[in-house]
Amino acid sequence: MEKRTLGNSGLSIAPLMFGGNVFGWTADEKTSFQLLDAFTDAGFNAVDTADTYTVRVPGNTGGDSERIIGKWLHQTGKRDKIILATKVGGVFSETKKGLRKKYILQSIDDSLSRLQTDYIDLYQTHYDDPETPIEETLEAYASIVQSGKVRAIGTSNMTAARIRQSLRVSLDKGFPSYQSLQPEYNLYDRERYETEYAPLVAETNLGVIPYFALASGFLTGKYRSTADLEGSSRTKYVSRYINERGFNILAALDTVAARHNTQPATVAIAWLMNRPGITAPIASATSMAQLNSLFAAVRLRLGAEDTAELDRASAY
Repeated sequence: MEKRTLGNSGLSIAPLMFGGNVFGWTADEKTSFQLLDAFTDAGFNAVDTADTYTVRVPGNTGGDSERIIGKWLHQTGKRDKIILATKVGGVFSETKKGLRKKYILQSIDDSLSRLQTDYIDLYQTHYDDPETPIEETLEAYASIVQSGKVRAIGTSNMTAARIRQSLRVSLDKGFPSYQSLQPEYNLYDRERYETEYAPLVAETNLGVIPYFALASGFLTGKYRSTADLEGSSRTKYVSRYINERGFNILAALDTVAARHNTQPATVAIAWLMNRPGITAPIASATSMAQLNSLFAAVRLRLGAEDTAELDRASAY
């Protein structure tokens, strides 16, 4: 399987990342272990999580996803087989949030403990913190990179303007620079990435690992009406896609999937994998059937007609 280098980080990853937001939420520990084993056994090597996963789930305290991954790493000894990515800067609690240097230095140690490892391959800014000077945040990252706790840094949910500022500060001060961008990008959510971020990516060689690659599950075709959302844990995420444009996209996915005898989710991921500048989409799964549909995207070869049909249906 061909691997792609993430920016200038030297990190070489297979063209699909496993999204760990489901671990400890819609996938319990046993299921999570099975999925992680299947993912790595199939030759994939990148897992993405965050310190705050799954702090908003009733009964959870945050760090749940990291703890599950840590237990799996400890039991399997597969640490050297994966590129491990996590994040800082989300709201863990009222006192644990933001990008102050002191907090980052505390959070990296907390994540390392939960993940049962002594280094993170990719440590990412989860959300921007306008109240903290960029220099302070990058100085903290410089400290943990120098100590060997982190190999490379990335960012997510930050405006292109703030990323440019950060890259400039890194260059001026000799701090580590962001090597990757984790934006929201999928067949439905195209406009912001393609108009705001794509020019920056082309200019700076940032690696791109899009989240919500399946639009919170909408692009699987599972949710085709408001009635399909009843009782779903994803209602607040998926309801915004239930409209004419969303249905047009699903129709195009159905057509292309039928043409290739595959699933809509497979087509949606394959489309994203082949967009200019994309390193590896991040996608989650809670069953082997879902995981297999993601694996199939790597093998699927979309033709010009397929791509044009999907582009037309998802035009903005």
